[in-house]
Amino acid sequence: MSVITAGVRDLEVTYAFYTSRLGWEAVQHVPEEVIFYQVGPGLLLAFFRRDHLAAEAGPMGDAASAPVTLGHNVGSAAEVDAVLSDAAAAGGLITAPGTQMSWGGYSGYFTDPDGYRWEVCHNPGLSVDADGKVTLKVIESNDTGQGQAALSGLTG
Repeated sequence: MSVITAGVRDLEVTYAFYTSRLGWEAVQHVPEEVIFYQVGPGLLLAFFRRDHLAAEAGPMGDAASAPVTLGHNVGSAAEVDAVLSDAAAAGGLITAPGTQMSWGGYSGYFTDPDGYRWEVCHNPGLSVDADGKVTLKVIESNDTGQGQAALSGLTG
């Protein structure tokens, strides 16, 4: 996979949310058409006008009804809370505050102006090496003492 494309109602509202308010750097922004952000090695997240995307790819359902989340892993629980705070200040809706998870990590959720749901997650079992390879290690849960695969934050 090299590009994830999300259809949005108002591209300039999306641009303001991610670039002006959250500080993301656009790789390319064609006003009223498309925005590309690099979100990982060789991976772009594209926001495309919903009406133009439907014209190209066919009718689209409502983003709020899609059972998908976009994941953003950070280095600590404090960073999770900071990103959630930044998202709320930028006009995002916090749908679940940062919480210690049973599998040993910490995560919370927000939605952007178009309803796309983001999980912001600290997963102590996840590491990414210099070539982009992801490694997941079993971590011990603080609550149960049982090892569980630390997979949250990678779905969606």
